[in-house]
Formats: sequence, C-alpha cells, structure tokens
Amino acid sequence: MAISTFNLFSIGMGPSSSHTVGPMRAAKLFVELLKKNDLLEKISRVKVDLYGSLALTGKGHATDIAVMLGLSGETPEGIDPNTVTGKIKKIANEKILMLLGSQKVHFDESKDLLFHYDKQLPYHPNGMRFTVYNEQGKELTSQVYYSVGGGFIIDHDTASKDKTLGDEEHKLPYPFKTADELLKLCRENNFTITQLMMENEKSWRSEQEVHDGLLDIWHVMEACIERGCQQEGVLPGGLNVRRRAKSILSHLEDQKKKNKTHAAEVMEWVSLWALAVNEENAAGGRVVTAPTNGSAGVIPAVMKYYKEFIEGANDEALVTFMLNAGAIGILYKEGASISAAEMGCMGEVGVACSMAAAGLTAVLGGTIEQIENAAEIGMEHNLGLTCDPIKGLVQIPCIERNTMGAIKAINAALLALRGDGLHRVSLDQVIATMRATGHDMKAIYKETSLGGLAVNVPEC
Repeated sequence: MAISTFNLFSIGMGPSSSHTVGPMRAAKLFVELLKKNDLLEKISRVKVDLYGSLALTGKGHATDIAVMLGLSGETPEGIDPNTVTGKIKKIANEKILMLLGSQKVHFDESKDLLFHYDKQLPYHPNGMRFTVYNEQGKELTSQVYYSVGGGFIIDHDTASKDKTLGDEEHKLPYPFKTADELLKLCRENNFTITQLMMENEKSWRSEQEVHDGLLDIWHVMEACIERGCQQEGVLPGGLNVRRRAKSILSHLEDQKKKNKTHAAEVMEWVSLWALAVNEENAAGGRVVTAPTNGSAGVIPAVMKYYKEFIEGANDEALVTFMLNAGAIGILYKEGASISAAEMGCMGEVGVACSMAAAGLTAVLGGTIEQIENAAEIGMEHNLGLTCDPIKGLVQIPCIERNTMGAIKAINAALLALRGDGLHRVSLDQVIATMRATGHDMKAIYKETSLGGLAVNVPEC
C-alpha cells in the first residue's frame, strides 16, 4: 500500500475527519458509483444507516450534515463552510435531495438517515450503509463504507481483507512499513528521511509540485490560525463553550507592548495557536487534517513555533517538517490506526504529537535516529489517552488537548536533540503497544461518549 504525505495532510472542514470528512467522501463516492453503473436516474429514494461511533457521536460531529452534503456532490476540500447551513436548511424544508447535484429524490431525514446506537458493523466502529430504491420501492443497490480515521475511507470488501485505504497498485521506490525499515533504507541509500520521502512523493508528482503543494497546505494551516485568533462568541452544539483565542491573543499582545514577558510565554503562544485551530474546527471551519481534524491544531502550532521563535526559520524547512511528520504518520497508519474510534485519542492527538516532534527535530538539525527518538517520546507519553468528548462534540476535552499535544511535541523534540539517538524503547515497540492498548481499551473510551468525561460531567 502506498500512502502519500498528502493523504495525511488534506484540506477539509470541521469538526471531525472520521465523522465529517470521511462520511462526506463516502457519500460522494457512493453516488459517483451509482452514476458509473447507470443507476442514478432510476433512483427515487436513498437511505443512510449509521452504526457504532458514527451513530453514537454522529450528531455532535455533524455526520448527518456531511452525508447529505456528500450525496449532493460536495467535497470536504471544495465546499465553502459558510454555505453549509443554507444548504442543509433547504434539504430539510423541501425534503428534496439532489444526488450529485442533478438527480432529484425525496429525502426525509427522520426516515432516511438513521442512527443505530446499539449496532456496529463487523470491521470498524465507524460504519455506514447507503441503499437506494426505485419508484416501486425495490432496492437497487447497497454499499457499506468505513471511515477509518483522518478522512480515509474503505469499502466493505476492502475491510474484509484487512486492508486500509491506499493505492494498492502504486509502487514506491523506497517502501517502508516500520521505523526500522525506514531507518535502514535511509542508511543504505545515504538519505535523510526528508530525501527518502521526497523520492517517494516524486513517484506521484514532480519535486516542485511536492514543494509547492506542501507549502500551500501550510498556508491553509496558517490562515486557520489567523482566522481562529479573530473570532469570538460561543461554539455551536449546546455546550456553550466560549471561543478564547482572540482574548488570549489580545492579552499576549498587550503584555508584549508593556514589556511584561515571562519565561513560559512561548508555551502560551504555542497553546494559543493550537487553540485557535481547534476552535475553528469545532465551528465547522476550514482546517487541515493533521492527521485528523480532532488533532488539527498540534502540527500547525508546532510549525508556527518553529517559524516565529527559531532563528533562521524558512519555508524550505517547513517542507522538511511536513515530510518527516508524514513519514511518522505513515508508520501509524501501517502499524496501528489514526482513528479515535479504534485507538482512543492517542490515535489522534497522540499521533499528531509524535509526528510534530519528528518534524521539529528534523528542522532543528536532528539525525534520523534522533527524529525516530522524538517520535517515540511523543507517543510513549500519550499511550492510553481516551476519547470521551462531552455530548459527542469535538470541544471538551478536544480543544485544550491539542494545546497539550503541541507542548509535549516540542518537549519531545528537545529531549531527543539532547541525546544521541540511542534509547531503550523503539518507535516500532511503542506503535505495537499503542495498537494493543487500543484493542484492549473499553469501547466507552473510544469516541462513543459513553464513558469518562462524557458521562461524569453534566452537559448543561
């Protein structure tokens, strides 16, 4: 399986890559399949069944909205978040859905979009079934998809063969599935991780396209930080969570003008940037999965830290950061999962922390061994991290948790850089432990809102 850095960093909309971005992509893929099989014009009704975590936290994660938009032909990267409310209101008022924007079908959300809170499909907690019928009520076809984290989706047949989404036919010049394999390839070919990743990326696109594409993604991340720092008010969903980024920014700028700085101020800036991104995500804004929406603030905050606080920072190094972070993300996709419904939050914020630690270590001049060490530290101290969002919303504890992940990533990088790369626990061992821990973890702590903070803190 071939996974690109661009699979791990994709532009989408909040609040969740697995519950919003993935279902939207699955819905669009389904209607495209209908068109390909000449079924689109024969359809008079479409029904969607959501299972497991998609059902239990789907409302809070806007899964229902994402599905309707995807069936309408929208994409996470293409839709203007400002138009979503109007589009959904129109569907609700008219009870009409335009499949791929062209085929009119009757759609009553209360009957045609069903949440099965007590059922789960066999291969993943984030399962969904799409079924279409003709005018006589006869089923024409049905398809099951799974949203496996980070916006990645697979169909039922692929899941039954224990495969994850990627390009099965594409051949990489330097394929790897483990950190040991990655480091061995680097040593054998006298490569840095950056160079090896660039060679693999060049099997899809030119070096200039890789360079420009990654910088474009960074610019979206940076714009998200800036947007998040300017917004005020209460986040949607009913928890009455107030946006804090703008007031924190005002405080920091005021302290700066008064020359009232303190030793831990850098931590406040890093936390601000992570907070800004995840407040935007919670509001359904445009974010970059990094590698998921729930963890979207960690990597941008650490990249911003590099850009603002490290002397000599430059755009070329930002490309290096993302390629090294991407290499680590691939290891988690191959060896465990980046889905909170499978791994808890260690599969999201934990992975993002590990990726960010590797990226920062690389741009600060770390060796390949130090980069691997930083990634290991970043995950080792997130093992067992639960996903228990209150009311199924990507707000509490998710927003603040990104600030913690960003600070941990910087600390992990600095610890690794003070060592020689030799360490007792390898990244591969930590990934294997993460996978086992995720499988052992009770389902109530894996994005179901049935345990932890979700049940011990009143929603009102």
